[in-house]
Amino acid sequence: MLRKPFLFVVCSFMLMVYSCELPSKNTETATPSVNEGTKDEAIKNEEYVMVTTAVTMPMYVHHDQAAFLKWGKARGVKVSVLGPADWDVSEQINTIEEVIGSKPSGLLINGTDPAIAGAINKAVAAGIPTVVYDSDIPDSKRNAFLGTDWYEIGKMQGEEIASLINGRGKVAYMGILGLNNMEAGFKGLLDVFKKYPGIEVVGKFDDKANVEEAAKITSDLLSAHPDIAAFAGFDSNSGPGIALAVKEAGRAGKIKITCVDWEPEHLALVKQGVIQMLAGQKRELFTWYGAQFLYDMAHKTNKLSGNDAKAGITDIPYSVNTGLLKITKENVDQFINH
Repeated sequence: MLRKPFLFVVCSFMLMVYSCELPSKNTETATPSVNEGTKDEAIKNEEYVMVTTAVTMPMYVHHDQAAFLKWGKARGVKVSVLGPADWDVSEQINTIEEVIGSKPSGLLINGTDPAIAGAINKAVAAGIPTVVYDSDIPDSKRNAFLGTDWYEIGKMQGEEIASLINGRGKVAYMGILGLNNMEAGFKGLLDVFKKYPGIEVVGKFDDKANVEEAAKITSDLLSAHPDIAAFAGFDSNSGPGIALAVKEAGRAGKIKITCVDWEPEHLALVKQGVIQMLAGQKRELFTWYGAQFLYDMAHKTNKLSGNDAKAGITDIPYSVNTGLLKITKENVDQFINH
C-alpha cells in the first residue's frame, strides 16, 4: 500500500464487480481454472493513482474524480485520488514522487503546470505507465495526454461573441495568465477577432481563478468603459465573477458573457440569461479513458511488436482531443441535474 504521510487522500477503495455476475451457461468456462483465479486475484490487487492539486475543487470532484472512481469500480481494481487540498504545484510534485516509490499499476496526472515535467519523467523512468490529462505537459516523457484543445475553446468563445454583438464593440477577457492552456485559448479568441475590425479588445486580465477578483476586474472595466459590449472568461471562476459584477450593475443580458466549464452555478446563470454561452469540457472522458489507457499499458492489451518497449513504441494513443460542449439557453436544460 502507498505511504501517504502528508497527502490529502480523497478515496482509495477496491470493489470487485465480477463476483456479482451471473454464472455462465457454459459450465466449462463458469468454473475458473487455477490460472484464471490467479489472474483475477492479481487484477484485484492492482492500484491506479490519480494525482492532482486542489483535490477538493468541486469541478475536479464532480467530473474528473467521479469518472475515475466509476472506472475503478467497473474494472474491479483499486483506485486512489491524491494531492494537496489547495492549488499547490510543489506539493503535487512531492505527491507524485512519493507515489512513484509505491510502484502503482498506473499514474494519472493532472497537467497543472510545466514544473511537474521532472516528476513525470521520474515515473516513466521507473517503468510506471503515466498519462497526463486536462492540460498537456509537452516537455515531459508522459506516455499519453487526453484533454481539450484550448485554442478551440478560444475560437468558440470568439465566434460566439462576434455573433452576439454583431461584430462591433468593446470586449475584455480574463483567466489565469501564463498557463499554457489559457494562453492558447487567448490566442484562439484573438485570432477570431482579427476578422472583425469593429471589435476593440480593451484588455487581458488575470483573475487568478478567483470569483471576487474576476468581479472586481469586471466592475472596474464597467466604470472605465461604460460602452463595453462583452466579456470572455477562461478559468472556472471567471464566468461567475463576471456575471456577479454585471448583475450588480443592472446590465444582465445587455452585456454578453461567454466562459468555460459547466458547474451548477454556470448552468444557472445561462438559464437566467446572464451568461450566453459556456464552452464545456468533456472532463469525464479525461479520466475514464486515461485510466483505461493505463490499464491497457499495464496489461499490454494492444501489443504492436515483439517487444514494444525495446522498439520504442507506445501501445496507446499518444494524444487525444476529447472535444467540446457548446451550452446555451437553448440546450442548458439537458445539462441541469444531469
